[in-house]
This record gives sequence, structure tokens and C-alpha cells, in this order.
Amino acid sequence: MKIGELAARTGTPVETIRYYEREGLLPPPARTPGNYRVYGDAHAERLQLVRNCRALDMTLDEIRRLLRLCDDPRENCGEINALLDEHIGHVAARIAELKALQKTLKALRGRCQEETAASDCGILQGLAAAPHPARRETEHKHGLLGPTHA
Repeated sequence: MKIGELAARTGTPVETIRYYEREGLLPPPARTPGNYRVYGDAHAERLQLVRNCRALDMTLDEIRRLLRLCDDPRENCGEINALLDEHIGHVAARIAELKALQKTLKALRGRCQEETAASDCGILQGLAAAPHPARRETEHKHGLLGPTHA
């Protein structure tokens, strides 16, 4: 099947399929004499696995680790368990960060109970004050709210 057919069959945008190929998550497809990509059922199955992992907010590196284990079925699944336990920890940490963020936002919202001139708005004054510690300034490796290729 061509890339458009794979995209339709799996509900995956063509650009995402190409991205996963570049990232090494999908094996290179065969090519026709006209240089069109030709995919098989194995590509569709692997793509579905990748999409399911992305839906669980797994990073590309975590997915690569899982795929290496898939490619060597004799491996012990202990590493899969460890990877998932690690990911559960990342999710728990992100939930804690989001709860702290929610608390900070609610406190900001509490600073402006009635409509006033923007110059007197407690929310704007609070935002202009010292930074709030609820969110790290670094990018989240497991950002549940960030863009994904899924």
C-alpha cells in the first residue's frame, strides 16, 4: 500500500508517518520503480503500536526502547515493566506539577473578584510580580499539554 493508504488505514497524517520514518520508529518501506513508498501490514501494525504509545504520552526514546524489545521477542519483559514503571513516575510528577499550577492559577484568580480597570487588576499585578514556582521554566520531556506527533 502507498503512504496515503497507510495514512487512511491507520488514521495517521502522512507527515507524521514520514516523521516516524525519519526518527527510526518505522522501518524504511520498499520503493516502487517510480520511487513511491510501499508499505505492508507490518508497517501498519508497528505504526499502531507507536500511535498507542504516543497516546500514553510516551517519549520517542521510550518508544524506541519498546520497539527494540518487540524486535527481539526472546528478551525478558522485565525491561518493559521497568520502562512502564518509569513512565508512570513521569506521569505522577507531571500530575503534581499540574496540581501546583492549578493552585497558583486559582490564587491568581482570587486576586480579582470584580471587574475593575485593567490597571487595578489583581491578576495582572500578580503576573507582573515575582515568578510563580508552579511550573518549571524548562521544557517537559513528558509534557502532557505539549504538541505531539500522533
